[in-house]
Amino acid sequence: MNPRKPDHERLGRTLRDDILHGDIWPSLRLDFRELKDFYIDDEKKARLEKMNWLKRTLYLLWWYIKILLLRLTPARRVLLLIGMLLIITSGNIAWQAGTVRSNPETYLLGGAILVFVLMLELKDKLLARSELQAGRAVQYALMPPTRPDIPEWDVWLHSEPANDVGGDLVDYIRLNDTCHALAIGDVAGKGLRAALLMGKLQATIRALVPGYASLPDLMLRINRIFIRDSLRSIFASLVYLEINSQDKLVRMVNAGHMPLLFIKNQSNVIEKIGIQAPALGIVPDAEYSELSVGLTQGDLLIAYSDGVTEARNQDGMFFGEERLRRVLRQNAHLSTEQIGQKILKEIIWFRGDARIYDDISMIIIKPL
Repeated sequence: MNPRKPDHERLGRTLRDDILHGDIWPSLRLDFRELKDFYIDDEKKARLEKMNWLKRTLYLLWWYIKILLLRLTPARRVLLLIGMLLIITSGNIAWQAGTVRSNPETYLLGGAILVFVLMLELKDKLLARSELQAGRAVQYALMPPTRPDIPEWDVWLHSEPANDVGGDLVDYIRLNDTCHALAIGDVAGKGLRAALLMGKLQATIRALVPGYASLPDLMLRINRIFIRDSLRSIFASLVYLEINSQDKLVRMVNAGHMPLLFIKNQSNVIEKIGIQAPALGIVPDAEYSELSVGLTQGDLLIAYSDGVTEARNQDGMFFGEERLRRVLRQNAHLSTEQIGQKILKEIIWFRGDARIYDDISMIIIKPL
């Protein structure tokens, strides 16, 4: 068993690794860009564009300081102001007998106060991060296998949250030896609230599915429960599918989700399918319709969340449906997992250093 290294040795090694291998400048550029996107609204960004670099820098600094002070608790806000004032006043220079005198004690006290406030904020962040990581572990535990074992079908499932936890739903339910259910959905918003509602929606679907033969009736019941148990003005889109190993038939019902893309026999023609109805949580007595599609060898069916086509690069451009269609046309002959990985690689290449703005989820289906 290796003895634990002293803290100063571990700190020294960590700082050395950061400098040598930490990609500091690309990381800082990304941090500055995300800071601006998070705190500065479009109106302020438009004002900044009309300023020269010096004025723009001063305005950004003032806005960041103001936002920081407004977001802190009262005690931390007062402490931060005291620390900043002590640091500023410590730089005052007094002439005494022809010498210059500064106040290092005041400067150190102000710095210590700033470090104390920073440690308090870091403590809150670490506590929140540990809770989110626990939630992420629960979400992954509820995720179905990436390649569910469905006779006569090649199916690939994928869901990637934009943050620690996500609001996209991808699920698989084995109904019997020949019939299998798949679901993909998207709760409005991101983060913890969307993740909690997604977990509730997943539990509702799994509880109700065995008791319903009619897909429209099933979706109507899910919608009513979602309205009853959800928050106001919150909605979710959902596509529920059932596939059969005997007749290669896909039955589906769509509640406000994006249409599925269908490629017939590896052709270049891509068709949108799926009769859309109101999303869950909007209309209590919404009417839903079932659609059936027969697939043969060489056909491809993909359901996806808007995080795929709305992935953005550094310039704010969307990945778009046309890029998705191009990847599908070029790779329709591959397995569903290979097709999915090709799509993800294209999104990563297109996004570059830009952060993930929305959850990315897909269900890709091919008959064997």
